[in-house]
Amino acid sequence: MLIKRYLSRIVALVLVAAIALVGCSSNSVTGLTGNYRQDTLTVLETLRTAIELPQDSPDKASAQSKARQSINDFASRYRRDNAVSSLSSFTTMRTALNSLAGHYSAYPNRPLPKKLKDRLEQEFRQVELALKRGA
Repeated sequence: MLIKRYLSRIVALVLVAAIALVGCSSNSVTGLTGNYRQDTLTVLETLRTAIELPQDSPDKASAQSKARQSINDFASRYRRDNAVSSLSSFTTMRTALNSLAGHYSAYPNRPLPKKLKDRLEQEFRQVELALKRGA
């Protein structure tokens, strides 16, 4: 009886530890690693893919969904990181992310206007240049 009670407590403890470790894992759908530079380039690539797909493409909805998830993951990971939030690449990236997220929220079924596409591409280039400079 005593062994059975201890065994059940050990099993419960192991299950709690396993659930806690799985719940705390940082792997996301978008694959952010915690390396700001690499994560920024990964998100840029995801966003460019979503933006460049034609409106009638069968992959458009999944690309937009992945872009939204990337925006949310990137913002939640780096928004409060003081080492990153003061970088010019981060502020420019946030501007681009906010513009794209705003369009997706307000007009989910409409294509991106050419003016917004051009502005996003310009901001993406500025982010890449700032990352090369280390800013």
